[in-house]
Amino acid sequence: MAPTPPAPARAPKPPSGARELSEYFAPQRTSTEALPDPQVFIENLTRGVLEVFAGVREVEQLARWLTEDAYRKLLTRANLAARARSARGVPAKRPVHQILTIRHSSPADGIVEGVVVVAGPARTRAVAVRLEGMDGRWRTTSLALL
Repeated sequence: MAPTPPAPARAPKPPSGARELSEYFAPQRTSTEALPDPQVFIENLTRGVLEVFAGVREVEQLARWLTEDAYRKLLTRANLAARARSARGVPAKRPVHQILTIRHSSPADGIVEGVVVVAGPARTRAVAVRLEGMDGRWRTTSLALL
């Protein structure tokens, strides 16, 4: 008779009190009904992001609106933009953009996905964002400048 294989090892369960504490202190989802209109947030975030890329606003000023992953990606992209401006010898100056349209939809409760079309002096761009309700406010989990 062949020996039975050993049962797969499982990670030990944390004590029930510790699990409850981590759930309590982790970011709490917030329903869309408990959050303000996302349109204003999306517009302000877009203006801030464009100013970060232009070099006239620090990324840290937007940190409270972004999750850690989105913040890191924005910081990396802002550093690349700063290096490109430095290599060309172009000083940072306040961008003049006109927001043409803001569209957003909610695929699930507490989640909003939006696109902002922005006309600049040289070209028209789109900013895509994904917002999630966390701890009673909107937080940007994904951000793309197209």
